Amino acid sequence: MRINKFLASAGVASRRECDKLIAEGKVSINGKGATLGAEVGLDDEVFVNGNKVVLKKNEYYILNKPKGYICSVSDEKGRKTVMDLMPAGVGRIYPVGRLDYDSEGLLIMTTDGELAQKLTHPSHEVPKTYLVKIEGTLTENDLNPIRSGIEIGGYVTKKCKAHIVETNKLYTKVHITITEGKNREIRKMFSAIGKEVTLLKRIKIGEITLRGLDRGAYRKLSPQEVAYLGSL
Repeated sequence: MRINKFLASAGVASRRECDKLIAEGKVSINGKGATLGAEVGLDDEVFVNGNKVVLKKNEYYILNKPKGYICSVSDEKGRKTVMDLMPAGVGRIYPVGRLDYDSEGLLIMTTDGELAQKLTHPSHEVPKTYLVKIEGTLTENDLNPIRSGIEIGGYVTKKCKAHIVETNKLYTKVHITITEGKNREIRKMFSAIGKEVTLLKRIKIGEITLRGLDRGAYRKLSPQEVAYLGSL
C-alpha cells in the first residue's frame, strides 16, 4: 500500500494532506524518512511527527438523517450536525456527500476516504434515488424536461429517471434517480418547471436502502453492503 493511502486510511488526513506531511519530512518508515510514493507493508512501522500510526479497520454506517442537521463534522454557527446522531467514540468518521439542512434520508458515514471519493466523484455516476414531494398536481409529461436534462442557472443537468408515485389535488410525490449531486440540484430542477419542493428525502444509493430505519437512527453496513458500494 502506498504511504499516502496508508496514512489516509489510518485517519491521519486526506491523501493530499498526507503528501504534504511526507514532503515536509514529518513521516518515517522503519526509522527512515518516507518519500512520496513509498510502499508500506504489514510489518513496517510508520511514524508521523514521532507518533506511531496504526492502520485501523474502517467503519461503515448508514444514517437516516432528519431535517435540521448539517452534513458536516462541525459547524461554525453552532448548528446540529450529523455527528450528533452517531455513537460516542466512533472515531474519525465523516458523511459521504451531503444532504442540505432541509433535506433528509439516507446518508453513508464512514472512515474510508477512498470509498467516499468513489461514491461522490461525478465520473463514477453512482445512482441516488430521492422521494420528492411538491405542492399541487403534476403529470408524467411535466417531468420530461427534467428527465432529458434541464438548465439550472447556466448548467444543464444530466439525463435522469423520474416517475410519479402518488398524486392528488394537494400534492404530488415523485421518485427521481440522478447520478450527479450538485448543490440543491433537485430543488432547482423542479423550480425550473415551476414547482416548489416541500419534501426531499434520499431513499436509495444504488440498491442500498434505509430498510425501515427511523429518522435519526443508524446501523452498521454489512460486509456485503460495503463490498457492493465499492463495486459501483
